[in-house]
Amino acid sequence: MTSQPHDQPPPMTRLRSRQVHKTPWLGVREDLVRMADGRETAYTVIECGHCVGVLPVRADGQVLMVRQYRYIARRYTWEMPTGGVRTGERFADAAQRELAEEAGHRAGRLVPVCTYHTSKSSIDETAHLFIGYDLEPASAAADEDEQIDVTAMPLQDVLAMVLSGEIVDSMTIIAVLHAVRNP
Repeated sequence: MTSQPHDQPPPMTRLRSRQVHKTPWLGVREDLVRMADGRETAYTVIECGHCVGVLPVRADGQVLMVRQYRYIARRYTWEMPTGGVRTGERFADAAQRELAEEAGHRAGRLVPVCTYHTSKSSIDETAHLFIGYDLEPASAAADEDEQIDVTAMPLQDVLAMVLSGEIVDSMTIIAVLHAVRNP
């Protein structure tokens, strides 16, 4: 396995960029890029920004999971509370907001577990994952396009759902695997 040394120039240089589409939640842009060998190519980039997810663990070890219909997946999915980070919002604050909006709780202790890119090719999105402990009831208005059911489950049952493929959300899968590895 080889890697690019950090002190070398990148093998691609953006020559120009144009916005193709923009909504409050995402943007689409097209970049013209020159590769190291001089060839030029276009890259279409979907800009989603930063997102957060928090795996809420109760004092009894049960995990609060949310179930909601996901239009793109065309089905109901089990996942942890997740969502986008607002402009100027700290990642931990966004995680607490999503936890309150989707699961009706706030974490007394929020432990960061990892940060990763949700796609390596065309989607510019970075996920920041947390595990939430010392949960307290909290309320916040859910997003208008969400209808969410909250269920407490043993962590081992959630892990079984990950391993069987029933849970398909990458943020939830990664957080559950971290939680099981470092209880």
